[in-house]
Amino acid sequence: MTPTTETTVGIGGAAESTDMVLNIGPQHPSTHGVLRLRLVLDGERIVRAEPVIGYMHRGAEKLFEARDYRQIIVLANRHDWLSAFSNELGVVLAVERMLGMEVPERAVWTRTLLAELNRVLNHLMFLGSYPLELGGITPVFYAFREREVLQNVMEEVSGGRMHYMFNRVGGLKEDLPAGWTARAREAVAAVRSRMDVFDDLVLGNEIFRGRTRGVGALAPEAVHAYGVSGPIARASGVDFDLRRDEPYLAYGDLQDVLRVVTRTEGDCLARFEVLLGQTHNALDLADACLDRLAQLPPGPINQRLPKVLKAPEGHTYAWTENPLGINGYYLVSKGEKTPYRLKLRSASYNNIQALTELLPGTLVADMVAILGSMFFVVGDIDK
Repeated sequence: MTPTTETTVGIGGAAESTDMVLNIGPQHPSTHGVLRLRLVLDGERIVRAEPVIGYMHRGAEKLFEARDYRQIIVLANRHDWLSAFSNELGVVLAVERMLGMEVPERAVWTRTLLAELNRVLNHLMFLGSYPLELGGITPVFYAFREREVLQNVMEEVSGGRMHYMFNRVGGLKEDLPAGWTARAREAVAAVRSRMDVFDDLVLGNEIFRGRTRGVGALAPEAVHAYGVSGPIARASGVDFDLRRDEPYLAYGDLQDVLRVVTRTEGDCLARFEVLLGQTHNALDLADACLDRLAQLPPGPINQRLPKVLKAPEGHTYAWTENPLGINGYYLVSKGEKTPYRLKLRSASYNNIQALTELLPGTLVADMVAILGSMFFVVGDIDK
């Protein structure tokens, strides 16, 4: 019998697992902008994840203190550049609450209509860009086609394509153009008629479902712990929507149309499904607002304000159900024409913190799928 010989080729560091630190960003195609992720890897698996923020910080909250109540609107509408109208809305609601001001009914319904159109515009961007991040290029072209239809009516009414500056303390900048409601109704109908593209082309795609089902599941406990809100929270079974649970604007009169979309899986696929369901419902809400506006008699769209607007001394908190989640505005006044303090609680800031919980234990290959499903805007994180 021939004796066997065993030879040890090598031993040392290679025989042990070695963690590797990987920086994703701050300039990286998968991070939606200047977000940086510091990942600790064990092979292909993520062990720890730390979102590093602040690269876009422009000090908006401090700038609020040096601007009067009309000027702060232009600062507030820019942090989430996909939800500019909704951002303006939270500020003016807080100031109006401090003033004890009643807004004309036409302004209330028009604000609700424009907020829902803005919600559709926001969601369409993610409905198109998320499949793109997973390798599907076609949906983004459809998404931008529908966005253009709605942006045309938003631009006609406000003059702006992204930063509308249409809200004012006491109402809106001006009344709707003649015939605008009919054109808005046509735009809503056109977009609704083509929304099945996302139902069939994206959700019906087996590769998309394979990349997202069961990936990046967020537990309801983590949602509460990190203050996650909006579509991401509802995809994890947290059934909370300010439009239903603490109605503002005209949402109290829209409860028969408003549908809060939820899922229980909490994974990437569930988050996309919630976003798509919310888009369908926002179009229904827009139609309901248009119906109501057609019934209202002619009337004012805003309140007359003094040349110098001063809020009384005190503080208040207003919050809104923005497209990406809950936005909160804590306003403190010393009776001057500028806020003493205006603290902004943005949805993306809280939502992105959950990545420290979501990413550990997953593969690097699934990192982009999870990150894209968080539906955040970096300016909304950094403010």
